[in-house]
Amino acid sequence: MAATAEIRPVTAGDEAEWRRLWTDYLAFYKTTKPEAVFSATFARILAGNANAAGAEYEPRGLIAAIDGRAVGIVNYLFQRTCWLVELQCYLQDLYADPAVRGTGLGRALIEAVYARADAAGSPSVYWMTQDFNETARRLYDRIGTKTPFIKYTRG
Repeated sequence: MAATAEIRPVTAGDEAEWRRLWTDYLAFYKTTKPEAVFSATFARILAGNANAAGAEYEPRGLIAAIDGRAVGIVNYLFQRTCWLVELQCYLQDLYADPAVRGTGLGRALIEAVYARADAAGSPSVYWMTQDFNETARRLYDRIGTKTPFIKYTRG
């Protein structure tokens, strides 16, 4: 099924479908965000996708559609790091509708981010997931390299 998916940058006309899929993504992780975060994030994605002046570090987004129906999204951004001269790419959010999981769509979305990172001259793409996300981790173990880092946040 993923072979027939069209993966392209998110546009203003995708807002309703992007919101639906991002809401489902957030629900999977048992969280919600206020409307202000939805609006700001979508506006930032549009600015990042457009390479608008001053938006080089804004998030970008891709949407996957099969037969015109949005079935997946990936949000990513480029960041400066002290460990590289080039920017690194952070794949922040990846979501495939449950109806298309196991079809290769998640892999196709990750590879689309890899291609954009390569085109931008970014040698590093990384992402994180929760330890309980076993289905996604099976894919990630095949397409990426698990690191020994443990994430901490402000308490």
